[in-house]
Amino acid sequence: MKSMDKCPCSSFLVLLCLSSIQVIFAANYVPAEKTLLDCGANSDLTDSDGRQWTSDKGSSFLSSSEKSSTATASTQDPGVSQVPYLTARIFRSSFTYTFPVVSGHKFVRLYFYPSSYSGLNASDALFSVTAGSYTLLSNFSVAQTADALNYVSIMKEYLLNVNGGILNITFSPSSNPSSAYAFVNGIEIVSMPDIYSNPDGVTIVGQGVPFIIDNATALEDVLRLNVGGNSITPSGDTGLFRSWSDDQMYLYAAAFGVPQSADPNVKIRYPSAMPSYIAPDNVYLTARSMGPDSNVNLNYNLTWIFTVDSGFNYLVRLHFCEVSNITKINQRVFDIFLNNQTAEEAADVIAWAGGDGNNGVPVVRNYVVIVPGGPPQQDMWLALHPNQKLKPQYYDSILNGVEIFKISSPNGNLAGPNPIPAPKQDIIDPSRARPASGSGHSKSQTAIIAGGVSVGVVLAIVIGFCVLVASRRHRKGKETSSSDGPSGWLPLSLYGNSHSAGSAKTNTTGSYASSLPSNLCRHFSFAEIKSATNNFDEALLLGVGGFGKVYQGEIDGGTTKVAIKRGNPLSEQGVHEFQTEIEMLSKLRHRHLVSLIGYCEENTEMILVYDYMAHGTLPLNPTLPKEQVSLAEWAAHCHKKDILDQILDPYLKGRIAPECFKKFAETAMKCVSDQSIDRPSMGDVLWNLEFALQLQESVEDGGKGIVGADDAEVPFNVAYKGKKEPDASPGYDGIVTDSRSSGISMSIGGRSLASEDSDGLTPSAVFSQIMNPKGR
Repeated sequence: MKSMDKCPCSSFLVLLCLSSIQVIFAANYVPAEKTLLDCGANSDLTDSDGRQWTSDKGSSFLSSSEKSSTATASTQDPGVSQVPYLTARIFRSSFTYTFPVVSGHKFVRLYFYPSSYSGLNASDALFSVTAGSYTLLSNFSVAQTADALNYVSIMKEYLLNVNGGILNITFSPSSNPSSAYAFVNGIEIVSMPDIYSNPDGVTIVGQGVPFIIDNATALEDVLRLNVGGNSITPSGDTGLFRSWSDDQMYLYAAAFGVPQSADPNVKIRYPSAMPSYIAPDNVYLTARSMGPDSNVNLNYNLTWIFTVDSGFNYLVRLHFCEVSNITKINQRVFDIFLNNQTAEEAADVIAWAGGDGNNGVPVVRNYVVIVPGGPPQQDMWLALHPNQKLKPQYYDSILNGVEIFKISSPNGNLAGPNPIPAPKQDIIDPSRARPASGSGHSKSQTAIIAGGVSVGVVLAIVIGFCVLVASRRHRKGKETSSSDGPSGWLPLSLYGNSHSAGSAKTNTTGSYASSLPSNLCRHFSFAEIKSATNNFDEALLLGVGGFGKVYQGEIDGGTTKVAIKRGNPLSEQGVHEFQTEIEMLSKLRHRHLVSLIGYCEENTEMILVYDYMAHGTLPLNPTLPKEQVSLAEWAAHCHKKDILDQILDPYLKGRIAPECFKKFAETAMKCVSDQSIDRPSMGDVLWNLEFALQLQESVEDGGKGIVGADDAEVPFNVAYKGKKEPDASPGYDGIVTDSRSSGISMSIGGRSLASEDSDGLTPSAVFSQIMNPKGR
């Protein structure tokens, strides 16, 4: 907690750079003490992670003179484990748990589930918590915190050093309002090694002086991320029972880099100065890098944003490990920025790890960030950018893991203000819901959702590609020439094992609610859904699929027609996928994409409410031969027959290079694969689009034309005629100019999707139609 005006000593974790490295393999920490107290429970129980919890009824940890009561939560969200969240101990006045412990460092974890207990109002739960001489929480509202963060439960983790053999944890209701009370669902105390203290000091970002973190310092875990990988549950940790979340929700903007997995032959080797339980192997076996294109990487920062309490200092620990064929010094060098200040210049993981050949060796770097006072919460930025000064072989950066801890103030305070929930929107803006343009029941509606999703994915890729083209051409002339720097592409083996994030979404400070805030989109009650569909009348059925059924419905007193998708409980779609679909679709607004109006999740239902498309998904045309009715299916058919150029958008004919078109088509086809395992991650999609763009630009820069049907080069901007399928229908002549003649062009209503929608538009203008709620 003190600053010293002397040069900081290097962290013990970086001593590995100064001598030859003796490596060891991972071994879990075995805690000497482990207390898991299930507050208010009638008996000992096992949680979903396989850990045994002890009931606190009749426990020696309870004070015999202070009053408390026990209760069961009035409701239980399906996304929350019953242990320890089903029961609670309630306090109307100050109450202390007394734990006999061995002196030393401890994890103290407090578990809270905002619910009504014994008829009490959840919003009246306002209280403070102290542990020894430290204030952990002050005027804390579980309900408000959960609402603001969109969590269904809250877990607070603290790192304390205990002296004297006794740890007292006291819960005290706030003095205002008079109805205030305190409660807790679970208390966990686990002994831990001293892996976060640094008596020699950690460098303060922007100041260059050391900040002392010693035994008098307490820490609160803000977040712990497995960057580029899946969430890791407490049982998957190294014996310290920490939770590691995936990093996707913290990434800034669309430039989210590429997830990366270790080469199969790489084994994690811990240097002798580093305990192998500092982080799980899985943290070091996955990473996020910027991508294979150096020119692209030089034009953006790989950035994460974290919300923190104002007026505190924070310990930021970054985990690094090269697990690919980056094996030499100065192959990948980058700069690290924290809160728009340089934390580290010329970061070279291989150099930190001891030099050439030390891939697979983890490195940890610590920094202290001072967050000034201001609003209750503010953003902390972490950004990585390739270092150009040293002219490394590749312009790229990498990160494997992040831990952020709030540092106690000089008076031992860790309590911050309650976060403020975002304003809610219970009624959708009518301008955001396009009224139906017709009435009646159309058979073409059978594929309204399945077809819409397939074509929507392809269309999104088309728009994305156009944006990349426009963006790249706008930047042209400003980029570093390949002759002036490193090779333009990283080895593909770096990206051959892209790692998709897992389906479970957890966080060290809470579990995500299966319910979503209504400001994303409209929330419907189950009663409203039943009324809209006439109690799911089969006469209103539009389509059936593995996901469930789609019904036509009417809302707002019959003024708005909608399509209502009711999830099948036997389908593979889970709560996480349902939540992800809501979060994604509620942000997408484009006149060629069906809009999500709202959702319903009452009674464990998973129901989505969409715009009703009276004329079906684009461009379904039942007058065409059966195989041509759906553009997505017809495109797949043409791709298989190698005649995809026949349905190329007229705007692109004569403009797109064959190599680019082939790569783009392959990517689109993978995105609409029937099996989810065959569909690429978004990182892979981005990589492939960038690669396709490189192929296009290489042809343009070389002054070459594009290959026509007879394999002869033709100039750009000249339409060409593709091969004609032998068994094509009589009305199909191999050149599709618009949907009025055939209905299967990448054009709608006689207009090219690109020609009118893209001409003269900047990338931001294109994306404004997608991301802006009023963009359509």
